[in-house]
Amino acid sequence: MPWKHKPGKADIACLSWFGVATVYGLIMLPLRVWLLAHGPDVLAMVAGSRSGVAASGALASQGRMAHWPIVLVIAWITSIKLDWIFWWAGKLWGRGMIEVWSGQSKRAAKSYAVAERWARALGPLGFVIAYVPIPLPIMQVVFVLAGATGLSLRRFLIYDFIASTLWLSIYFLLGWQFGEPFEALLEAYTRVANYIAIALIVVVVLGIMKRKEEKKG
Repeated sequence: MPWKHKPGKADIACLSWFGVATVYGLIMLPLRVWLLAHGPDVLAMVAGSRSGVAASGALASQGRMAHWPIVLVIAWITSIKLDWIFWWAGKLWGRGMIEVWSGQSKRAAKSYAVAERWARALGPLGFVIAYVPIPLPIMQVVFVLAGATGLSLRRFLIYDFIASTLWLSIYFLLGWQFGEPFEALLEAYTRVANYIAIALIVVVVLGIMKRKEEKKG
């Protein structure tokens, strides 16, 4: 567990929110695939999805999404909707969650050690780098350390919002810039999206069943 003391209500509540975030992620896994094909604007507004925002930009550039300003503004907000949980974890347990994640394997320990060095060296700039799609858990570490080092929730949300808004705007502009080929790619993807979504649902269900069997064993 991430705490080094007898857990109180705040500890249990924070850990429960991590559970909520996990369940949300599992539910959204197949939904993201389906919505990207059939409602990228909905995906962008519900999840703050970068792919949804980029697809919305592509459709908007072709005159197929007149309400794109609303989509973009809502996506800016929803993209950070669960990030406060990591800040709270850092405030409650310091590096506790990082230690839990690092303990999963030697590879995880190495990844989190590198991510933590980056996060400490970058300071507030780490919020911007956190959204770069690289194979390191920079985002989680930056958010946890923000709470652990005493950054106020208000400042955390401001930094996070600025960084997320910057990157989502870039994704939207990229979608807009490559509108026509992006739209053609999206139409091709639509033909197989349903099958991919169904396959992901099967994978999620089988994964849950396997975990239950392991717990029983």
